[in-house]
Amino acid sequence: MTDSRAGSSDGSAAGSPDPSAAGSTAGSPADLIITGCTVLVHDDQERIGFEEDAAIVVRDGAVVSVTSADAVRELPATERIDARGQVAMPGLVNCHTHAPMVTLRGVAEDLPTEEWFNDVVWPVESNLTERDVELGARLACAEMIRGGVTCFADHYFSMDAVAAVVDACGMRAHLGEAYFSSQGPQGRERSLEFALRHRGGAGGRITTTLAPHAPYTVDDADLAATASLAHAHGLPVHLHASENRDQAEASLARHGVTPVEVLHRTGILDTDVLIAHGTGILDRDLPLLSRAAGRTAVATAPRGYLKFAWPTTTPVRALHDLGIPVGLATDGAASNNSLDVWESMALTALVQKSTTGDPRWLTARQALHHASLQSARAVGLGDVVGRIAPGRRADIVLVDLTGPHTQPVHDLAAALVHSARSSDVRTTIVDGRVLMRDRALLTVDVAAVVGELAERMPALLDRSHGRRIQEYDT
Repeated sequence: MTDSRAGSSDGSAAGSPDPSAAGSTAGSPADLIITGCTVLVHDDQERIGFEEDAAIVVRDGAVVSVTSADAVRELPATERIDARGQVAMPGLVNCHTHAPMVTLRGVAEDLPTEEWFNDVVWPVESNLTERDVELGARLACAEMIRGGVTCFADHYFSMDAVAAVVDACGMRAHLGEAYFSSQGPQGRERSLEFALRHRGGAGGRITTTLAPHAPYTVDDADLAATASLAHAHGLPVHLHASENRDQAEASLARHGVTPVEVLHRTGILDTDVLIAHGTGILDRDLPLLSRAAGRTAVATAPRGYLKFAWPTTTPVRALHDLGIPVGLATDGAASNNSLDVWESMALTALVQKSTTGDPRWLTARQALHHASLQSARAVGLGDVVGRIAPGRRADIVLVDLTGPHTQPVHDLAAALVHSARSSDVRTTIVDGRVLMRDRALLTVDVAAVVGELAERMPALLDRSHGRRIQEYDT
């Protein structure tokens, strides 16, 4: 497989793994060795490159070394994977989703945002039980593992059930219990209690966050209280804000400020905050985001914006120029119909080319950077995952590029972003544990989940009661 490398303006460079360090420790076997693959690496300037005929040595859930296949030929290992013809990439991160909403995939189709929420989704969500949430999360994790997602940021209800699923299935997750001001102070308290209870759970694979829903459903007092709690307990914040241009314009008309300005005046921008969507971010918001005291990131999920016919998309280029990481996301499958972050990677590149009118932006290598390091940083894990390098946790996916739709490979980055599909992921590894091998899921029984969900659907989809968990009125 060949790789035509682009210049530094394209964010590309070869990595520099140390071939002298094969990762042996006093003769003890490695836990896992992946050999014969091409490894996506980052150099010290964070430029993407590829090392061919390489090997990855894993011990205690972390990468020990990235070296040559020859260097590990005699190294003992508990498990070996022959990955010839495959590319090893950092596992994808879904930076904003509502995993249990896969139960509502296809229920509310071809509707404007307000009708989608008020007439279908929020009435149906009022029926959700904790068991529904658990089953939805299990199905979602199966879908994401098969699509090369190793970590996801989830913002939903009954999150104890989601945390239990993450623990059982082996994924990594950044979890928050969502709340509205209409729930009273109990909603905010539950969000805090969840975050403190599960922080560091699943052997360290779970990180947690406070999760107010959005400035239009959470009032200024609750947002300010959330910011105070975030500081007091060392927690980040994950919320929707300026999801679309209508929200920004409605906020200006009603309150004289944009949703981002609300986050500023309530102190949310002084915390480490992950903003979902941001397609309504205006030019006047950019200075506030650039001066934010905390770590600010934005998650973009372009498929949903296209489906809702929103007139704008996440301003990735403007945020990039401010040094604000933009992570890739899918949103929930009720709106997006899919938890395919691979598709989000390709769509982000294509939509950015279209909206900026510049075919040189976003390049394939830049898209891969968003899918790896930027997405890891967006969820606060930039020092843990996002690259395959010594000391990083071994969250790795192996991608098969031998299919006719990916051949021949003239530019490896372009082949990964624009030709490969999530179905080309052969193996998914989290913390050094193989969760899927050769397309076979090892930690989720999909048939059992689907069977039970089918039995529960009539009760879940009933809207005759007329209840809504909230009113969408921005």
